[in-house]
Parts: sequence; structure tokens; C-alpha cells
Amino acid sequence: MLKLGKVGLFSLASVVVLGACGGANDGNNGGNEEADTDANEGEVTIEQIGSEDADVELVFWEFGNTGYDVLIEEYVEENPHVTINLQNSDMNDLHDNLFTSISAGTGAPDISMVEEAQIGRYLNAQESFVNLYDHDADNVEGEFLDWVWRGGQSGDGDFQFGLPTDIGPTVMFYRTDVFEEAGFDSSPEAVSELVATWDDFRDVAEQINEDTGKLMTDSGELVFNARRDQATQQYFNTDGELIVDEHDQMREAFDYTADLLNDGLVGDIPLWTPEWHSGMASGEYATMLAPAWMQGVIKDNEPEEGVWSITTLPEGAGNWGGSYLTIPAETEHAEEAYAFIEWLTAPEQQLKAFLGYGLFPSAPAVYDMPEFLEYEDDYFGGIATAQVFGEAAQAVEPVFKGRQYYPVDDEFKQAIDDVAGGVDPEEAWQEALDRTERILAR
Repeated sequence: MLKLGKVGLFSLASVVVLGACGGANDGNNGGNEEADTDANEGEVTIEQIGSEDADVELVFWEFGNTGYDVLIEEYVEENPHVTINLQNSDMNDLHDNLFTSISAGTGAPDISMVEEAQIGRYLNAQESFVNLYDHDADNVEGEFLDWVWRGGQSGDGDFQFGLPTDIGPTVMFYRTDVFEEAGFDSSPEAVSELVATWDDFRDVAEQINEDTGKLMTDSGELVFNARRDQATQQYFNTDGELIVDEHDQMREAFDYTADLLNDGLVGDIPLWTPEWHSGMASGEYATMLAPAWMQGVIKDNEPEEGVWSITTLPEGAGNWGGSYLTIPAETEHAEEAYAFIEWLTAPEQQLKAFLGYGLFPSAPAVYDMPEFLEYEDDYFGGIATAQVFGEAAQAVEPVFKGRQYYPVDDEFKQAIDDVAGGVDPEEAWQEALDRTERILAR
């Protein structure tokens, strides 16, 4: 075990070492996705938290701006036999390093965070992880939203890879000034009723464009994402078979987005670009269909309070982001690792992570806690933002994503980009299918 510092709590501040590799960051855990990609790519920050006399050291890999170091200090004070080596890196670096280490059978941590859409990447590697049901995880299963819990399972439901941390319930952020310029009541209740369905969304987009000349939203990607995440079937079934062309939901999401693009009602502004950030501040688009963790990004780009507000998505909700805490099988301290992640994901700690760092809870018991119910945000007009996101979280439908979710999803988002560039939607869809078939045949 690593021995540092003096007796008591201590931290090894900001030791930077090389990570394995980088990549585009498609998910997020409670922080700024762009910052995670740019600032941390290729770097690992190590923080040792606990007593030098501890009997057990747990190596914990995380990504994003979680604030877990503060909670860990609380945990090791209550459990002085444990010290935790917290290593924070870029999201894609973490997943690549984890995959490499479990493939080699060496180098894996005791605990690893895994992004919610990446969990499927490890479905064929159950032997490389501890089945949390072997540590009585069924005793805490009821503490989490059902769809979140199921997202951390094998297809047959017999193997639980991880305990859920935060989630990313998706809502409609909107600019009150643009809605008012188009003659609409801009209160969240009125906008929710106004845009109750996706047909309503299109109707309002047409009126906003006609009356103000502005776009309904920034890009086709976020429209497609929102409708994709409401689908009860996406790209794969629970046996890992491609089904995207065997049901209507994904094609309807694609065609709907393509029509908005071709009619000039949504933009072609790539996420995280300077144009995207400036449009958020200048009111070039009226809405943004995005998860809870986007709040900080909006505030950073439009500092004026009361301009942006929040209401529900048309026809339900979706989820974008969040993570699970897994225990690689290589650990020699599975019991201690499980005790820690059970504590860290308990409702009491999830409330602290929400209030302190904006990680939206996956445990619905938090939604009834007074501190959560009373949470209001003056920036968004003083509305009870936590309750809006809580209602969205409980409306999400479970969906199986599969091992190849990310590469396949990238191909259909590329198809959306192709339509924005002038490609016929039917041709773009077929080309996405062809590319997907080639990926799966490798």
C-alpha cells in the first residue's frame, strides 16, 4: 500500500502522469463536456485520501468533475481502515485503459467509473468484473430508478456490473426572450403546454422562424438525440443483434430531424464550437434539448439571469449521461470496494453530490428530500429546477443499448450531418446502415 503524509487525512495534490490515448468525449458526468475533453485529455490527476495506517487501499478511477474527493474524505474518516487512491482522467482515456487492463488481466483498479452508454462495451467481459449481485446488490436495487438499474445489467439481467451514480435527464432549455418575441407566453407551464408533442415543436419552430427569423434549436444532433433517447428500442436487442431497421422508432427520429433541417427550422451548428457557444449567448436559437448537466454550460455562456428557462421535452423525457461504479475482478478487496460504492451511491451521498457539484441523483428518494424540493435557481427565473429534472428522470423509458452502441450511434449522427450538408435523407440513412454493417462485420 502507498504510504504518504502523516497520520490522519491527507491528499497528494495534482500529480500528473501520462494517460493512454484520447478521443471525442460523447458523454459527461456532472461537468462541462468540452472542458473534460480539452483540459484532461492525456492526463491523470492522482489524489491519495485516507490514513497512512489504513489496512486497505482502494484504487478508484473516475472521470469528470464529480467532487467525490470531498465525500471520500468523509468516508475514510468514518472507515479509517480504508484509504482511497483517486485517479481522475479523460472519459475516453479511462474507458480505453480499463478495456486494455481487463483484456491483459493486469492493471485494473479496484473500482472504476463507467459511463452509462459505455457499459455495453464490457458486456462480453463479465469474467473481468465482480457481479454485484454476489455482494447482495439486490438489497439496494430498489433505491434506484428502475431504468437506471437495468442499464447496468447484462442482457439477461443476471449480472449487475455497477451501482448507478448520477444521471442526465433531458429537458427543453429555452430562451424566454425569443418565445416572447414570437408572441408566446414564456412561463414554463405555458411553454410545456405549447410544446407538448413533437408536432407542436415543429409548429412553434415555424412560427418562431417566421416571426423572428431565428432557429428553433442549434443542431439536428440534439433533436435526434432527444427522440432517440425516448425510444424503447434503439440499435440492438438484448441478444446484441442489430434491429435499427426492423422497427419504426429510430427511423421516425431520423426522418423528423431531417425534415426540420431541410425546412431550415433547426441549425447546423456543431456542439462545443465557438459558434455554438456564441449562439447560446446571442439568442440565435430558441431552445436546447439537453440534460441536467448542461445548466453550467448555459450559465457560462449567457451570464444574464432570467433569459433561459426550463420545461419538459415534448412527449416525455430521455437521458443523456451518467455513470456506474464497477468493481473489476482483479481486485483483492471486493468486499471493501463494494461497501464503499454502496455508501457513495446511497441517497444521502447523492443529495450531497447534487447540492455540492450538480450531479443529478439516480436515487428517487432524493427527490422527496426537503433540500432537493426547496432547491431553486434564480438564473432560470427562480423555478424549482431540481423538481423539473426529477420529473423528467422518472419519465425515462428503459432501453438496451448494446456493446457497439457508440460506433453505431456515431454513424447515424453522421447521417444527420450529411442531411444538413445536402444529402438526400433516404441516401444518408442507407449509407449509415451500410457503414454500420461494415463496423459489425469487423
